[in-house]
Amino acid sequence: MTRLGSAYWRLWWANAVSYAGDGALVSALPLFAVTVTKDPRLISLVSAAMFLPWLLLSLPAGAIVDRHDRVALMWRSQTVQFAVMAVLTILIMTRVAGIAVLAAAGFLLGCAEVVFSNAEQSALPALVPADLLPRANGNQQVVLTIGETFVGPPLGSALFAVRAALPFGLDAVSFAGSAALLAGLPRTAKSRTTQSRTTRARSEQGMRAQIAEGVRWLAGHRLLRTVALLLGVSNFSSQMGQVTLVLLATQTLHVGTGGYGLLWTAAAIGSVLGGLVNPAITRRLGLLTSLIVAMAAFAALDAGIGLAPDFAVAAALMACNGFFVTMWNVVTVTMRQRIVPAELLGRVNSVYRMLGWGLMPLGALAGGFIAHAAGLRAAYIVGGVLSGAALLAALPALASAASGTSSADKASPDKASPDKASPDKDEVPAASR
Repeated sequence: MTRLGSAYWRLWWANAVSYAGDGALVSALPLFAVTVTKDPRLISLVSAAMFLPWLLLSLPAGAIVDRHDRVALMWRSQTVQFAVMAVLTILIMTRVAGIAVLAAAGFLLGCAEVVFSNAEQSALPALVPADLLPRANGNQQVVLTIGETFVGPPLGSALFAVRAALPFGLDAVSFAGSAALLAGLPRTAKSRTTQSRTTRARSEQGMRAQIAEGVRWLAGHRLLRTVALLLGVSNFSSQMGQVTLVLLATQTLHVGTGGYGLLWTAAAIGSVLGGLVNPAITRRLGLLTSLIVAMAAFAALDAGIGLAPDFAVAAALMACNGFFVTMWNVVTVTMRQRIVPAELLGRVNSVYRMLGWGLMPLGALAGGFIAHAAGLRAAYIVGGVLSGAALLAALPALASAASGTSSADKASPDKASPDKASPDKDEVPAASR
């Protein structure tokens, strides 16, 4: 069996360190926001600020990723995030951090994350052989799940109970450790070749033209375009609920800070279980059917969480959501890495992410206002209905892509049908949408 190699495992360990710190922030940030205000509209501003860069910066970030060394962009982004978290920790310790400070810090973290995430997904195919991408992406999703939802949130909640600044300081240290590990990654021959070719062939081409090339490529690929739009609606809907989850847990379900962290632990358990059994399920169902099942599950589970009568039911539904997230994420990441030409991967990823993640700040704001007007449960219920409606509307386009009738998909040998995009469907583990 071919090994993934030391460079990949260095990236894996960097992510393991960073994701654990991020997981602590996932629980600590809303818990701290609740100590400042109980207004869901104000709390939603913090979440919206963190995701706003995906709407504003994703397209230029993709062009930057295709122009510059991706490994360097990764460790420099993590260094910026370390600096932001270090300052935020100090401000919390000195009791001067309010909603405005949290929102500003979240926006800066999000800006760096846009560059980092695009660079990481675009760099991975240069670090591992193409036939190992499903396994490599699976490993990435497993460590993301363990760090951001299994280890981090309970740890963040526990540290927050001791002292509010501790989980924020932990996240700062995790960014520093990750940056140090990433700085030791080699620039692969493939990366250098891509960069030199891009420099020579497009020296006179502006960033706007390069961005437009990525937009045109994704617009011409019916399957990836449809999946990106579905993801956008799904993430908009899920953010409507998740932005008020801390209030739902502490005020409606009455479970306190520890129970809030356990809800994320339940989601992680579901993700890990999904990582164990989803490969067999996906092989049996096929790639496209698996994505449709996952999207339908998101709609039902979001509505169900909003209707959950107690903590046990909510935790079970969070676990189910984590299970189906694993069915969605790895196959779609691997699909893009296999279908999109290497020299376009950063830009196409950025367009895909803008469509898929760009609506999240709007979803967060909508969730805050819906919760304020109609109650804390309403945002989850409305989100579930929206996801279900989007899936029904997209089914004809997905069916057309599956049958290979799209002329755009037939026009290019680089574009694959959904069932051929990822033939090695033996690794389908976890994360968030």
